[in-house]
Amino acid sequence: MILSAYVARRFLRMFLMIALIFGAILFLIDIVEQIRRFSDEAIGLSGAAVLSLLNITASFYSIMPLMTVLAGIALFLGLSRTSELVAIRASGRSGLRVLAAPAVAAVLVGMLAVAVLNPMVAATSKRYDDAVARMKSGGGQTISVGANAVWLRQALQMRGPDGVETMGQVVIQASRASPDATTLYDATFTVFAEGTGPSRRIDAAEARLGDGAWQLSAVKEWPLSQPNPEAMARTAATMELPTDLTAARIRDSFGNPEAIPIWQLPTFIKGLERAGFSAQRHKVWFQMELARPLLMAAMVAIAAVFAMRHMRGRKMGLLVLAGFGCGIGLFFLRNLAQVLGDNGGLPPVLAGWAPPVVALLFALGALLRLEDG
Repeated sequence: MILSAYVARRFLRMFLMIALIFGAILFLIDIVEQIRRFSDEAIGLSGAAVLSLLNITASFYSIMPLMTVLAGIALFLGLSRTSELVAIRASGRSGLRVLAAPAVAAVLVGMLAVAVLNPMVAATSKRYDDAVARMKSGGGQTISVGANAVWLRQALQMRGPDGVETMGQVVIQASRASPDATTLYDATFTVFAEGTGPSRRIDAAEARLGDGAWQLSAVKEWPLSQPNPEAMARTAATMELPTDLTAARIRDSFGNPEAIPIWQLPTFIKGLERAGFSAQRHKVWFQMELARPLLMAAMVAIAAVFAMRHMRGRKMGLLVLAGFGCGIGLFFLRNLAQVLGDNGGLPPVLAGWAPPVVALLFALGALLRLEDG
């Protein structure tokens, strides 16, 4: 146990050092990009730094498996360079037992990342998107799924009684939506004028998203600014309400599972399906997040196949490059499985668990073959 704890500490130290290096590189690159992107907004260096910190968490979280394979390669190279690996093997400890300590440490790091870092990524991504939306459009769109309804928010250009155009907001509630996100059923549109609160309420049996406008049918409208809105209410067979929403924008808002903490994903998936939308992407993402600790263990096993040996000279460089290349290959294989799962080509469980399981089995098979000589 003392030896296993020593190897695990070495691995965690390597992982932390590599994580700090990658985090610093991502921050420096992103802060330059934020300054360039929002040069017209005069956000300043501090504003760009805040946006960068919010933005890089998702990128950092996504490349954690690659940092794991680099930490594994650095660990085994360090043990080999100091001849500690030779001494460990000479004591009768097998290669699989040497691998067990960093693999378990990688699993624990993966579990901690899923439990803590995943919700942090969801929160920071949402704050970054909100900040960008405020700077770019002064309001943007917000789309969410409640327990029994679909909620949307959009900006609306309004003309006041004095002829001055102002930017208002429309909050939309619907009992459900069509799978292609172009039709809302039992929809309520509440129009908020800037600085004066709600000004109109529109109920429609059906709201179909057209080219730049909602096409409403079986409509009843209340002017909320009047003393008695019900007495001034009017009905119409059809009505048109301008919008800058598109079906693709609505689907993309629902189709970003990374913006939802993993603890809320099961409930969100149920609400999404109840509202009539497809939750395939969210199911795939949920399974991939559950499999992330196993993926990080597979990365350590891949590093062990190429670096857990006594190496000198040019052979060491080639093996290190091959190990990192296999890690990148597994990373892209996982992304390919995610795409196939999102498109319905693979079941969510298979898309999430197959790449790390297959990679781990292949790595263990190669280690057993090396053990047999």
